[in-house]
Amino acid sequence: MIVLEFKAKGKTTQYTAIDEAIRTAQFVRNKSIRFWMDNRGVGQKDLYRLSKSLRGEFPFVKALNSSACQASIERAYSSIARFYDNCKKSVVGKKAYPKFKKNSRSVEYKTSGWSLSQDRKQITFTDKKGIGKLKLKGTWDLNFYQIEQIKRVRLVRRADGYYVQFLVSVDNKVETQPTGKTIGLDVGLKEFYTDSNGHSEPNPRFYRTGEKRLKFRQRRVSRKKRASANRKKAINKLGRVHLKISRQREEHAKRIARCVIQSHDLVAYEDLRIKNLVRNHCLAKSINDAGWYQFRKWLEYFGVKFGRVTVAVNPAYTSLECSNCGAIVKKSLSTRTHVCECGFVMDRDWNAAINILKLALSTVGHTGTWILDPNASGDSTSTHAGVILSEQVGSKIEESSPL
Repeated sequence: MIVLEFKAKGKTTQYTAIDEAIRTAQFVRNKSIRFWMDNRGVGQKDLYRLSKSLRGEFPFVKALNSSACQASIERAYSSIARFYDNCKKSVVGKKAYPKFKKNSRSVEYKTSGWSLSQDRKQITFTDKKGIGKLKLKGTWDLNFYQIEQIKRVRLVRRADGYYVQFLVSVDNKVETQPTGKTIGLDVGLKEFYTDSNGHSEPNPRFYRTGEKRLKFRQRRVSRKKRASANRKKAINKLGRVHLKISRQREEHAKRIARCVIQSHDLVAYEDLRIKNLVRNHCLAKSINDAGWYQFRKWLEYFGVKFGRVTVAVNPAYTSLECSNCGAIVKKSLSTRTHVCECGFVMDRDWNAAINILKLALSTVGHTGTWILDPNASGDSTSTHAGVILSEQVGSKIEESSPL
């Protein structure tokens, strides 16, 4: 599956109708969660029946296309299924207990409720919400795909406008020639990553760079009267700055990951638990700004697309172990040079990258994306790309288009 995204152009009344459709989809989802909370043992079929009763009870729900209501039910049940799955796995904490949505930003249609124009540059939503015909602005050409290949259509609201996303079912693999090269990557805060060849990619620090603009816009928001039109405008301008930073971070991770994957047959990286790392309040902002998760996500995606092997290894002791003799050299985070008793001296991150590559190469003959545990006597777990490797097996691959 790939995602093709277009900017939606329409009238103010159409944008208002999109907002109403998004609120209705949120209403259906929240009603489904409440019904599940009040009735133990409820399944997905029961939630589908609830959707039918809601359409009979509330006229604004009936005005939304039935497939969009079903998609909202499926979103609700996916959160319920994830909660049950975490309970079976004995995940520590609240186990992702389903929550009510307060500010949804999208509504999803299936194969009905919309139609494309003959030139595929306009889309018309045919339900009774009054969205009507929207112009599609973007670089993708939908004429390459059959209508039957479009499985979902999603309307998304962002700070800079409204977007239409098409989920297209295609085989996205590209045939490439082997390079005969392998590489290990150690991500960091000083440098974006250091590889096993000694090359370092600078960390752009998009959030730190845009922090001055963010503070300026945040002050503008705080000075406006609550619930006023000027405050809404100030919030929108603040959201645009945040959106720009997130897009910069995502595009940087995508570009770097594509270059790394195309240049190597095997790419090894750390299986980091970002959720646990950001608990350190001293480093949380810098870790989030680095965008390690986005980088790993695109490495896995392009690994499948170009037929490369991506390996996630256990990061334990990769920074402490000497890549020359294997001895453990304890060092603080501020110590940036690895100095071993055997006389081996090297940059800390370079040494860690070499250790990461060695762990990955210890499983000869394995293909796909792997989690390697040096304490597990060589056993590993195979998973598909695009998943949280330490949590589940099997997922859907998605590609979001550049704006």
